[in-house]
Amino acid sequence: MKALNTTVIARLRSIVGADNVLTGPEDLLTYSFDGTAAVSQQPGCVVFVRSSAEVAAILKLAHETKTPVVTRGSGTGLSGGSIPVTGCVVICTVHMARIIEVDRANLTMMVEPGATTQQVADAALSNGLFYPPDPGSMRISTIGGNVAENSGGLRGLKYGITRSYVMGLEVVLPDGEVLWTGNKCVKDVAGYSLKDLFVGSEGTLGVITKVLLKLIPKPAARKTMVATFARMDQAAEVVSAIIAAQIIPCTLEFLDRTTIHCVEDYAKIGLPLDCEALLLIESDGHPAAVAEEAAQMEKICRAMGAMEVRLAADDAEAAKLASARRSAFSALARVAPTTILEDATVPRSELAKMIRFVEGIAAKYKLRIGTFGHMGDGNLHPTFLTDERNTDEMRRVHEAFKDIFDEAIRLGGTITGEHGVGLAKKEFLPKFAGDAQMRMMRELRRVLDPGGILNPGKMFD
Repeated sequence: MKALNTTVIARLRSIVGADNVLTGPEDLLTYSFDGTAAVSQQPGCVVFVRSSAEVAAILKLAHETKTPVVTRGSGTGLSGGSIPVTGCVVICTVHMARIIEVDRANLTMMVEPGATTQQVADAALSNGLFYPPDPGSMRISTIGGNVAENSGGLRGLKYGITRSYVMGLEVVLPDGEVLWTGNKCVKDVAGYSLKDLFVGSEGTLGVITKVLLKLIPKPAARKTMVATFARMDQAAEVVSAIIAAQIIPCTLEFLDRTTIHCVEDYAKIGLPLDCEALLLIESDGHPAAVAEEAAQMEKICRAMGAMEVRLAADDAEAAKLASARRSAFSALARVAPTTILEDATVPRSELAKMIRFVEGIAAKYKLRIGTFGHMGDGNLHPTFLTDERNTDEMRRVHEAFKDIFDEAIRLGGTITGEHGVGLAKKEFLPKFAGDAQMRMMRELRRVLDPGGILNPGKMFD
């Protein structure tokens, strides 16, 4: 990619104002990376937008001048999805952060893409409603990024991922045309579901400028418990038993021994340190149903050999226990100079096998890996504690990635359950998707963005 020319920069300043265009090397450094370890590249400039009209004008200019564009929210992504390319324009949406409307009659919320997930959740709660998706970075991740990456979260087992809550989108297409797709209707089968094409498209098909979200009634009650086990296999068997008992808790998370010790050292929660696996379990809904489910799950845990089952006495203790899982990445990140959080998903029935495989990979390549994740939906996060300055170790990390993703595919799983493909996993996508899917995705992208200006190099070349 060629460097961004001064004429384009001047025209960008005329669209958004000079104060909203960053070009200095020190300013650009902040926008040269996201949450993905060991990947960075400075853009040509960064443009802060405040309206759909500004985004449309920028994309018309980019289309005309064949200038690459990368959209960015808070930069919390973990697959390199918002890493710039040389000479590109970064469109930063953090100032488009309005909660435009909360419609209690239709259980919907209209928001701009720069609103954080936490702001969306808080706005719903203040109206007695509930927005379930809760990615680990929800305090700072933006809803536009959540939609672009189709983010998951701790409550995915019961409530699903971001796609399940997107009812409509305003999207600016690569040539600057503004598209609205979807509406407030619960049922709508008129034509292709175009909104679903943009959810999870990682900024390669258009720039999201408004999101219409589905809300649900706020659960009346919640119970939280932690169960510990001497073996990870026991924890996995408990998960299978809970599901087989036709109980779908809202949260069913696990931490391995390495992660437990790092979390306790970091957060001082009071976690037991003599176990190999910890399950965080939450049930929500009607008070009577929650009480019954919690009692059943406690009984299952004890019957299947739990070392300890600890039920939160109140909301404060529940929040403290839940923080054990939410702080896992931060806790692990303190241990080594470089922390690489990966994301692979297998059918629930194969999870114990996959966890054992990751343990074997750590031994095979002499690497330190802490594993945690969403045991209820088979999504695990092997987290590599390494140092990007150590060339040989990083080579072994990459080989370990390949083995882990190959095994996930072999077990009927996927290379990413919630983080996306981006730069980090695009070499693994063809093996997972196969020739027909790859051809279809390339053709869709070519039709919508024939100039190849939107997020070039992400997902596939």
